[in-house]
Amino acid sequence: MASEKPILYGYFRSSCSWRVRLLNDGGQQFSPEFKEVNPMRQVPALKIDGITLSQSLAIIHYLEDTRPNPRLLPQDPKKRAQVRMIADHIASGIQPLQNLRVLKEMGEKKKEWAQNCISSGFQALEQILQHTAGRYCVGDEVSMADLCLVPQVANAERFEVDMGPYPTISRINKALLELEAFKVSHPSRQPDTPAELRA
Repeated sequence: MASEKPILYGYFRSSCSWRVRLLNDGGQQFSPEFKEVNPMRQVPALKIDGITLSQSLAIIHYLEDTRPNPRLLPQDPKKRAQVRMIADHIASGIQPLQNLRVLKEMGEKKKEWAQNCISSGFQALEQILQHTAGRYCVGDEVSMADLCLVPQVANAERFEVDMGPYPTISRINKALLELEAFKVSHPSRQPDTPAELRA
């Protein structure tokens, strides 16, 4: 069973799915069948090596532990902690507040709510990155922090957040989007992307 091909359940627009995109077989998180995969009915979920994992950071950590090429966490303990801090800042401090489940509850104010949540988080993140960034979030190697940053910037753009106050975030995002891995994992290039949103 451990040799079976991994299956990533995701949704083209899910920033959490984008963090861990390997292949796409999903967007079906509300089906009864998917509840068997992940009782929380959230994406992503990854079936791999005979287990099923949910939560993007848990999936990334597992892949780092079992397939560390390329490395997503630096060897240096201080840089490793910085990567985890930035990833958690985005995955726990920004993204859940503007998640679809929350936005549905906000009704007509959902865009304003999302803009405020993202802007508040980006203000802090911009300050953090001024101390940690090289070409990317922490130094010059792509890390787990970068996997979280790009989808969150895409969400910011979708909700028309003014990116002017965040030059470091914008610079890093632009550099990352030039990399092939970020191009092929982009929501506009996924199998379940509606035709009108395809690149």
